[in-house]
Amino acid sequence: MRANIPKGMGGGPQNMQGMMRQVQKMQEEMAAKQEELEAREYDIKAGGGAVSVKINGKKEITEIVISPELVDPDDTETLCDVLTAAVNEAIKTVENNYSTEMEKITGKTNLSIPGLM
Repeated sequence: MRANIPKGMGGGPQNMQGMMRQVQKMQEEMAAKQEELEAREYDIKAGGGAVSVKINGKKEITEIVISPELVDPDDTETLCDVLTAAVNEAIKTVENNYSTEMEKITGKTNLSIPGLM
């Protein structure tokens, strides 16, 4: 007995091979894009420019610059708040950029391929 499979539904080994090639190509593109994104560096400012945080695409802080006017020994709380805001904004910027760039390749949000993320 032979089953008739409508076009677009399975379609045999040729369609599976084509699909596997597409998936492999997408994985290669994603790996290349991930490498490119990890090499990027971002300069984020907070507190009206009083704090500058440099972060790379691996979410590693590479530099923090604090304006001397912000350093008040009697008010370390403000310094801590501005530093926290700057670091959080830096991480958020990297994550948003990563998502946006990967979305261009996959056409979907939150696509998780093991070994790439």
